[in-house]
Amino acid sequence: MLELVSVITITLLAVISPGADFAMVSRNSMFLSRRAGLLTALGISLGVLVHVTYSMLGIGLLISQSIVLFNLVKFAGAAYLIWLGIGMLRSRKADPAAMAVQAPQLSDWQALRVGFLTNALNPKTTLFVVALFSQVISPDTAVLTQLGYGLFMAVAHLGWFALVAYGLSSEAARGFVTRARHHIERAIGGVLVALGLGLALSSVQRT
Repeated sequence: MLELVSVITITLLAVISPGADFAMVSRNSMFLSRRAGLLTALGISLGVLVHVTYSMLGIGLLISQSIVLFNLVKFAGAAYLIWLGIGMLRSRKADPAAMAVQAPQLSDWQALRVGFLTNALNPKTTLFVVALFSQVISPDTAVLTQLGYGLFMAVAHLGWFALVAYGLSSEAARGFVTRARHHIERAIGGVLVALGLGLALSSVQRT
């Protein structure tokens, strides 16, 4: 029972902590559509399952203990976040009336993919999931129970970010966003670049 409570508590605290996942769901929900935000949330949950899978196979522990492998993951994640952030920073200011009728810029597949890659390439999620499976969840825990924990982690991410998508795609939120879109998008872009640079610099420090 203590193990279950620990997994639930740690997962929920990690999910609601602001980061790259939150930034991408917020951006796609506010600037594109609720559907785009929900698909981004779904992609994030699928990314979590990737971390769960290799952690259960023991590969996650290998990555976390290998400086070379861990830094490869970190640099890939950092490069992706910086690339996304620069794209937002370079966005041009548009007329609010034109933005209101602008067609979505992401297909369903693209929205799903950006959520998946943002999470799957996030080394912080790697460390989080590996820590749960190596320090909180006992090696003696049944495989089906471990799988249940992993599914809970994915569902928790999906549930939280679906709520974020619904909230930020509401009429009230979108009305504000329409007026301040350029500034908000640049702010989110700056956050992503900062997160990416933080990851890259921490990688350099470990080598």
